[in-house]
Amino acid sequence: MASRHFKSKGSAAIWTFIFMFLAAIILFGGAFALYHFKGGKNITIKDIKAYEKIVGLEFSKNERKMMLNSIQRSPSRYEDLRKIEIPNSIPPALLFNPLVPGIKVDKEQKPFQYTEDETISVPGNFEDLAFYPVTALAHLIKAQKISSVQLTKLYINRLKKYGPLLECVITLTEDLAMEQARKADEEIAAGKYRGPLHGIPWGAKDLLSTKGIKTTWGAAPYKDQEIDTDATVVKRLEEAGAVLVAKLTMGALAMGDVWFGGRTNNPWNIEQGSSGSSAGSAAATSAGLVGFAIGTETQGSIVSPSSRCGVTGLRPTFGRVSRYGAMALSWSMDKIGPICRTVEDCALVFQAISGPDNKDLTVVDFPFNWDPQLDLKTIKIGYLKSAFDRKPREGNERDKKTIEENKKALNILRSLGIELIPFDLPDFPTRRISFILTTEAAAAFDELTRSNRDDLLVRQNRGAWPNSFRQARFVPAVEYIQANRARVQLMQKMAEKMEGIDVFIATSGTTTSLTNLTGHPAVVVPNGFRDNGTPTAILFIGNLFAEAKTLRVAKAYQDATGFHLEHPDLDKLIQEK
Repeated sequence: MASRHFKSKGSAAIWTFIFMFLAAIILFGGAFALYHFKGGKNITIKDIKAYEKIVGLEFSKNERKMMLNSIQRSPSRYEDLRKIEIPNSIPPALLFNPLVPGIKVDKEQKPFQYTEDETISVPGNFEDLAFYPVTALAHLIKAQKISSVQLTKLYINRLKKYGPLLECVITLTEDLAMEQARKADEEIAAGKYRGPLHGIPWGAKDLLSTKGIKTTWGAAPYKDQEIDTDATVVKRLEEAGAVLVAKLTMGALAMGDVWFGGRTNNPWNIEQGSSGSSAGSAAATSAGLVGFAIGTETQGSIVSPSSRCGVTGLRPTFGRVSRYGAMALSWSMDKIGPICRTVEDCALVFQAISGPDNKDLTVVDFPFNWDPQLDLKTIKIGYLKSAFDRKPREGNERDKKTIEENKKALNILRSLGIELIPFDLPDFPTRRISFILTTEAAAAFDELTRSNRDDLLVRQNRGAWPNSFRQARFVPAVEYIQANRARVQLMQKMAEKMEGIDVFIATSGTTTSLTNLTGHPAVVVPNGFRDNGTPTAILFIGNLFAEAKTLRVAKAYQDATGFHLEHPDLDKLIQEK
């Protein structure tokens, strides 16, 4: 009897175990199936706590409970939003304006003037024309001493010969160029001269759309892309009679000098990259492959390659040049400007491309009153005291020489009768709001990230776009807005510092992040050469919309030094290679 009772109890225990085991399988299996089929998207209190660590906040248990229901619905809302196709060309509804209350801007349009040297002649070696400034080429074409067709053929031949060495050309637009050059010669012969850019060959950074021609953005995912429109800048240069000879390289999606075909090289030293992202525009101009080029800057992309390649670049005030038809990286920071051989060339190109087009709503209608003879004494000029007064790093001879050269620059300006006013940038934690750029860039290329086509980009390290775009997904919307509010405070502080100053001189790289956030214009010019033969540069930063005065001071310095008259020896580089 006892043994039967034991058996009965044993059987019940086994059945109980089997029942509990099956229940566990059903329970956990169901949960696993739910997790699997829902894609693991069931958000929990634990997930909210984990996210609090990322954003540096801490909520109470009750607060998390209240948030949970709404947060659980967020992924489906985002999925619905992502079903809306938003092209890169569509800007956000919020528009950035660099002006703060109290800043006065010149609103009177005066006659445009430029230097025209009527004594200029055609050189014995026609190839030398490749390095002539636009001001000289313009006179020769206008006087019909050379033709646009001749000049265009010269540059196309140089692009074919030296372009592969520098890796600075994405698309040679030979057929279009010859058509535009012939048209220019016919118009000039008929007395229909359009101005100083008429018949001048130029190159476009390959983020400016050109109808019927590829616009690759320098990136493998877009290397076969054609955009069925001409960018406003392209249209305006065509209207000015300029001749488009090439679409030039750029760092992929406007970062650095590495594009889908390789690295663009510095014409002064091809073992060195040309810097970016307007890599091809600076290299081609420096090497005499184009009469001038167009670049863009979000945070250094005109200033940096111009400095590296020994050319002159103008980064205009934000809102000066329409970005319609240009790849968007940061809607509140992108700017388009010329890269040329001289300061006055920059003025001529800027005159042609600036002004509103009723397409880019950030562009303002303020005059650009260029006067190459403007009395320097009417311009209040400062210098960035902290940059010029700093002591060299101990034992660093190169740094010591750089500081000496920079101080020489100030002495040259003083020798021109300029009284330099000590100036310092506002004390502001600029780095803390620098994520504004990467957050906007991540939005501009959101689809690239979500489709995993970012894997096609050449650069895949920690500092490259793919990783930056992914990181930006963790920036809270509130913090992005707070950063832009702090940005206004920076703009106000900068306006206070600039009160009483029109232009200030800075050393290379000292103001790039701050002045791009505030939208101030900059002109970079060559400032000598290092022992290894590569160029150095100096910057002139102007008040908002004061490009004319900034260019005037830069021109005075450039004329007094002549560093821009030196050119790289490309044939020697080919022989060495």
